[in-house]
Amino acid sequence: MSDDTAEGEGRARPRKAPTAFRTISEVADDLQIPQHVLRFWETKFPQLKPLKRGGGRRYYRPEDIALLKRISDLLYTQGYTIKGVQRLLREGGIEEAGVAPELPLGDVDEPDAPEPVRDALDALERLAHELRALAARA
Repeated sequence: MSDDTAEGEGRARPRKAPTAFRTISEVADDLQIPQHVLRFWETKFPQLKPLKRGGGRRYYRPEDIALLKRISDLLYTQGYTIKGVQRLLREGGIEEAGVAPELPLGDVDEPDAPEPVRDALDALERLAHELRALAARA
């Protein structure tokens, strides 16, 4: 298949430029989110305003799609509720949501710390390192 087509449900369609507007079916396919969910999110998130043309046909801008991806991640991956995501959007913190700050785990070589605490801190440090490596790949 050539580079200028994308496959969708057994039919080929031309690949659009990153800045092109997308229909609800294209966005639903790309994000693997049902169309009715996208319509529902429009009622819950006023920041999400696709263009509507004749007959109510929706066209999503690239910034709408980026917002949909972020909302999807917060709801489905990070476990936020709709109200929680609404609050983040209202407070302008959606960009920072889910980005855990680097917190020092302390000096695990402290002589005062009991051995189980040092072991737990070592395990947490290894886990944090693995999570950062996984996040970097995503």
